[in-house]
Amino acid sequence: MITERNGFDKPLPEERSSIARLHEIVRLLESGWGGKHILVVGDVMLDKYIHGSVDRISPEAPVPIVHATRRSQQPGGAANVAMNVAGLGARATVVGFVGDDEDSSILASMLKSAGVEPHLITVPGTPTTSKLRILGGSQQMMRLDIETAVQRPPDAYRALLERVSSLLPHTDAVVLSDYAKGTLTAENCQHIISAARHAGVPILVDPKGPDFLRYRGATTISPNLKELALVTGDTSAAMEDILENGLSLVGELGLDYLTVTLGEKGIAILDARGEFHAPAIAQKVFDVSGAGDTVIATLAVAAASGIAIEDAARLANIAAGIVVGKLGTVPIARHELAAALTESPGTETTEKVLALDRLLVRAAEWRASGHTVVFTNGCFDILHVGHIALLEECRRFGARVVVGINSDASVSRLKGPGRPIVGERERARILAALAATDAVVVFDAPTPIDLIGALRPDVLVKGGDYTEQSVVGAPEVRSWGGRTVIVPTVEGFSTTNIVRKLVR
Repeated sequence: MITERNGFDKPLPEERSSIARLHEIVRLLESGWGGKHILVVGDVMLDKYIHGSVDRISPEAPVPIVHATRRSQQPGGAANVAMNVAGLGARATVVGFVGDDEDSSILASMLKSAGVEPHLITVPGTPTTSKLRILGGSQQMMRLDIETAVQRPPDAYRALLERVSSLLPHTDAVVLSDYAKGTLTAENCQHIISAARHAGVPILVDPKGPDFLRYRGATTISPNLKELALVTGDTSAAMEDILENGLSLVGELGLDYLTVTLGEKGIAILDARGEFHAPAIAQKVFDVSGAGDTVIATLAVAAASGIAIEDAARLANIAAGIVVGKLGTVPIARHELAAALTESPGTETTEKVLALDRLLVRAAEWRASGHTVVFTNGCFDILHVGHIALLEECRRFGARVVVGINSDASVSRLKGPGRPIVGERERARILAALAATDAVVVFDAPTPIDLIGALRPDVLVKGGDYTEQSVVGAPEVRSWGGRTVIVPTVEGFSTTNIVRKLVR
């Protein structure tokens, strides 16, 4: 039987319905998990991407020519686990090795920007682990790895363990994220596991390689089915046989249980009581990069919050189903998981003027129901027929239309001290009253680029006085598979012209 020392509470009594448990999890999620602190230790890396298109084959060799249009980068490996923890709303700290190079500075900066506390130990003479992926459209064409998996100097390992020891008293769960890049030696693993167990802190492992002895004593190890098969020697066996043989590892390694990811079949929990399956949530799969990081991060946050392991596995399943629908290494976001947990097809709300965090939940609900999200923006100072035509055109390109409007301060900076004529609250309410709009959000920046990046619309619409090259956010929308549409304007109608007429 699972006990409270595991970090996961005992299963809730049968009389407590699954709906009540769901509400409890949603409450924890929305509150940021009560400020729970997750410590991630392991192989940090930087995932880099070159996005482009392929139109022809090179005359020099039988290889495709990728015309590069955009570059991007994301924390990867153990750093991505920490990003997922922060994305879920909990407090995240990551410890790992980096090189004395530009990539280490980029990685640290990106982690801090995402709310992750980085404790990156510089090892001179070694590079920061990075993986450069070149994509033609959504198809990965090549991956270039820059890394070293050799042993670091003894003083580097001492510094790492000292850092972990200093952080452990303030930690609610520990994750060992092993990518076999030399950070988590057998000695280090045992030192950290022993210290965590002594402190009564659950410790979860995302393993690499066939040597699970280095992880003995952990709360759980979370291999995929192929990794478990390598350990048990059942590489040609059926899934049921691999899982059955995996049960013996629980006792042999002194684990509380194994959490085995089964791809499209979900997650299996193996412990002394037998086997439990959490069926996967069907999703359109773009990229499985980072799905394991999302699973272990979600399990760790659940462990820190005392959620029963069965519910934690279901939660991790839903989170993994969300991230495989994204292109590249992209962590889970709290609003996405909240929307997936509370999504009820057919449910509508009359409230349309939304703060950004509530808009993101609403958009996630729409996408869970298969709807396309369209975005347009402007000052919309004095509403006129040109605005109405633009919004009606937006409806042609998707089921849900989101309108971003400049705040009063933003309009004044753009148009001058005499504007706006109509305040932001009134402008938002007028737009929300239109049947053509589904949500209205106010932004204070000069441009909506941050809003577009957070919302990630499928279609970006602007009026005919723009070109796609001049539309703010067009490259970003294109990068995640969306498109920009320019629609005709109604000649002679603009707020500026109306104001001029009134003045005359």
